[in-house]
Amino acid sequence: MVALARSPRPPDAEVSSFETDVLAGLGATPKRIQAKYFYDGAGSQLFERITEQPEYYPTRSEMRILSEQGADFAKLIPEGAALVEFGSGSSKKARIMLKAAPKLAAYVPVDICGEMIEQEAIDLRPDFPGLKVLPVTADITKPFELPEEAKAAPVRVGFFPGSTIGNFEPHEAAAFLRNAAQILGKGALMIVGADLIKPADTLNAAYNDAAGVTARFNLNLLVRINRELRGDFKLDTFEHHAFYNRERHRIEMHLASLKRQRVKVAGESFDFRAGETIHTENSYKYSVESLGALARGVGWLPVGAWTDPDKFFSIQAFKLGETVTRASF
Repeated sequence: MVALARSPRPPDAEVSSFETDVLAGLGATPKRIQAKYFYDGAGSQLFERITEQPEYYPTRSEMRILSEQGADFAKLIPEGAALVEFGSGSSKKARIMLKAAPKLAAYVPVDICGEMIEQEAIDLRPDFPGLKVLPVTADITKPFELPEEAKAAPVRVGFFPGSTIGNFEPHEAAAFLRNAAQILGKGALMIVGADLIKPADTLNAAYNDAAGVTARFNLNLLVRINRELRGDFKLDTFEHHAFYNRERHRIEMHLASLKRQRVKVAGESFDFRAGETIHTENSYKYSVESLGALARGVGWLPVGAWTDPDKFFSIQAFKLGETVTRASF
């Protein structure tokens, strides 16, 4: 699952990009909408509920690695470093990192909408009084400026948990890592959570929980379109589909039309055939080796990898290569 955009009512600039992207996606063949638009206020709450479902192993597995291997991560982080969390949302994983590495000078949570990270920053500061908590509102897939305190740190450590990297197409994941290198700068480290390839039954269950929370999360995208873009989607004529694509090593999520129908969004009309879908999310699954190869291709050198006992999930650490540093900064 991705966690990039969180706000019950985005600012005008985001409304514009939301409208542009939704209209383009619904007009495409096949139809698709970017997963980052799942996360309005209701979507953020539903995602947190997904992480609590018994079938959804990624959050529990990653939290276990962070808790049990905190000392290993701390050894990688120099004194006075700034921790930059990409697509932060909830700070529960960052809290584990901050406790494990008390010599950090600054923590920079970055998210496309500021409401949630501003509140998380308020909650964090009393628990880490010696730490500068500096939230930044930005789209993590694009260049953005770090606060001066983070730029002044001897090194910046990127933190990208939650297997959010799996929501990118592989070429997009490479572009994200390249962009992160430019933002973090010389000597940077990058700590990335990635879901591992595993039996299809386990994967399919995780995205089709018995309580139907993931289905509501998926359908909430249509609720958001109706509210913000004058859409007239009828929710009872669409249903959640999620399945593992073995050939491409990814879970796909779709919203399938149950009948032939026409839908209006922002004054434009879109026709659906019975069974036609809107592709709403991919979640690529990696091996330790395949993610390492992808990162190495854009200049990040693997320096460590940790998995949970079931080998369901991995956290991998990379260091920015010197040749990339010299070429880019």
